[in-house]
Amino acid sequence: MNILLENINWLAVLVSAVVAFVIGATWFGPKTLYPTWMRAMGREVPTERVEMSGGETALMFGGTFVASFIQVATLALILTLARAVSDTLTVTTGALFGFIFSLGLGGFASLSHRMFGAANHKVYPSLKVWIIEIGQDVVAMTVAGAILAVWH
Repeated sequence: MNILLENINWLAVLVSAVVAFVIGATWFGPKTLYPTWMRAMGREVPTERVEMSGGETALMFGGTFVASFIQVATLALILTLARAVSDTLTVTTGALFGFIFSLGLGGFASLSHRMFGAANHKVYPSLKVWIIEIGQDVVAMTVAGAILAVWH
């Protein structure tokens, strides 16, 4: 296991995690999918700044970054294993790995949670919420996979 961790480019992981975080911030921005996502969850879109404590803000944004870092580090480990099988890992292959693992494992693992957790058993809005949420993960991990594949 140590040899796998030693072959990971941790700077590439860090940069990819920052890129994934920025993609998420853009995806859920007030001018992009945030209003649609909030309405799909049956919540009102805030018209004024939401007040949060410093600790809540740090936990929200820090936790989101840590989650991105762990996702990217896991993808880097998978790509390192793939490199052990075949040393020819292209940008397209890296992107494909990011796409497949984010959608196949992350996305579809969360689908049943979203469906069965639907408020008042309203499944269609939950499906819309899921598509928005997993869409961001898929785009971010596809880009991260491409970065990790070429920068190892």
